[in-house]
Amino acid sequence: MLGKTAGGVYWLFRYLERSENTARLVDAGQRIALTRSSDADAEWESVLSAAMVRDAYLAKHETFKQDTAIDFLLRDLDNPSSVRSAIHAGRDNAKTVRTALTREVWEAVNECWMVLSPLLERKVSLRELPDVLGTIRQRSAFVRGALHGTMMRNEIYNFARIGTFIERADNTGRILDVKYYVLLPHAIAVGTSLDNVQWETILRSVSAEGAYRWAYGQDVEPRQIADFLIFDGRMPRSLLFCTSKIGENLRYLSDDGHGTDSLDVSDALRRLLKDTDIDSVIELGLHEFIQNFIETISALGQRIELQYRFHG
Repeated sequence: MLGKTAGGVYWLFRYLERSENTARLVDAGQRIALTRSSDADAEWESVLSAAMVRDAYLAKHETFKQDTAIDFLLRDLDNPSSVRSAIHAGRDNAKTVRTALTREVWEAVNECWMVLSPLLERKVSLRELPDVLGTIRQRSAFVRGALHGTMMRNEIYNFARIGTFIERADNTGRILDVKYYVLLPHAIAVGTSLDNVQWETILRSVSAEGAYRWAYGQDVEPRQIADFLIFDGRMPRSLLFCTSKIGENLRYLSDDGHGTDSLDVSDALRRLLKDTDIDSVIELGLHEFIQNFIETISALGQRIELQYRFHG
């Protein structure tokens, strides 16, 4: 497979995952802001920081406000991580690799763009926000369903999955970090009812509330939630699950005659997660652990791009 085609497929599915993840991050920010009795607007600084667009936001806006932050995350084309930017970039990548996709995958991507583009042409009101966020998640799921149901399990499929899980692992890490490190900087809040409500919001933001209760019961405990989202290999958005899937897809490419450089890094990251437990993470510091993971997964993505010559 040509590197340009591999890169187009990889980035198509990274952008689609990013659009969904940004919608999830907005949902988490909105729910957490609602738990604040005062200065809810200030919480959006942490959300923008988690999305790594704080500086870009401040280049256009002087203060952190709920409506401008949500608009920047959903619609602003100057923000390359906004949902609107991501679906446009995803469709552009799909057009360049259209012959590598099944008709069903292409149509799902194109319909995603056709539905969301007019939806995001104007500012989204707070009353409309839940429905809009739900539609974004739904359209991303339609593309994933077409991929699983119609694509051969070949190189194209594996690059699509690698892109998905690199982006998803990064996002789960950022959502955990924004909760523990930025939203609750004062130890006095830890363990309070407010703290527990916010942790439950984090579960909802990664569609893990039902799975968590199935695994742990009705009690919401921050330590168990962190353990679940980092180390539970059954949870499809956990760091371990994503890292394991990246390794499986890279191993397929390696078995097909490609190098093992990226696979070695992926396997080392997976071993780190397998050999670590939540007690060790808490002792080290959750923020420090998550930051190291985010940096490593980002470096792995860059290594994959170089190894498979996405840019020629």
